[in-house]
Amino acid sequence: MKSSHVFAAVAVALGLAAAPALMPAPAQAIGCLTGGAAGAVAGHYAGHHGVMGAIGGCIAGHQMHKAQMRSRANAAHPTSSPTPMATPMATPTPSPT
Repeated sequence: MKSSHVFAAVAVALGLAAAPALMPAPAQAIGCLTGGAAGAVAGHYAGHHGVMGAIGGCIAGHQMHKAQMRSRANAAHPTSSPTPMATPMATPTPSPT
């Protein structure tokens, strides 16, 4: 086998082995798309700053989504349970003598 074929085979093998490490991480775009769209429209009408508005809207939309998820989680699983009311103790009645 020629050395160029060996080199090509090794290069392909290393490329396939390294492919998962080079894949991008999934994006967390929840809230960013709607906020970015609203921010782009607002920025466009505020003086042709659509890109700046989209960036700000994306950040704001993502933060609002995180706050909504946090409040939903707190509503579903409250951290503190209410204390039960203490039952009044019955006072013994004196017996007639």
